[in-house]
Amino acid sequence: MKTRMTSKPIATVLALGALVLVGACNEPDSETPSPAPSATMDNGLPDPNSSPASILRSDLSEDVIEEPALEPLEATISFGEGGTRLSDAARAEIEELLGTAQMKAGGAITLRGHTDSAGYDEANLRASRQRAEAVAAMLEDNGIDADRIEIIALGEMRPVAPNANLDGTANEANRARNRRVDIHIAIPETDDDEEANADEPGEDRAGSSGSSNSTD
Repeated sequence: MKTRMTSKPIATVLALGALVLVGACNEPDSETPSPAPSATMDNGLPDPNSSPASILRSDLSEDVIEEPALEPLEATISFGEGGTRLSDAARAEIEELLGTAQMKAGGAITLRGHTDSAGYDEANLRASRQRAEAVAAMLEDNGIDADRIEIIALGEMRPVAPNANLDGTANEANRARNRRVDIHIAIPETDDDEEANADEPGEDRAGSSGSSNSTD
């Protein structure tokens, strides 16, 4: 009696081999980078409307460097040699002031003229005004609007150093320092400054007048 061989074992072996080959081909390459994770919805599934996360940080921004605000400028023009005319050194100092940011900003300019204590009060007041006017004339000759300039004559009333020594003799070095014009250049108010000043409450004058019995 002949034994009939079946082909089922052979077919099973071939099928298993094919599965092994398919599994090997489907294994992920360890050297291939995995995609960046994407956003997920509440149910845990990827959000189809989102894009993969980027490795570039979008929250970085360049630092903004703000320039310091301008401050009022103070300067002194010397008339140490006497008289009311500008010396070459004084002209050079004024030319330097013309190039400053404060001068170019357009704010008010106050010129205060001074003298030493020698001479009469009226003559000193006149001389102090003439010194301030000499500075103003040079500013105007260089394009500064005269409406920006205010002149104040102080004569000998505001010395920066004693005009005399303790023994009563004249201190010539200090007198030379006192012969001068002080310059103050203000910074013009911006729109924000004007709004802030407008918002400040005014003084309640009605409640502070009429009831005082004191006399000066």
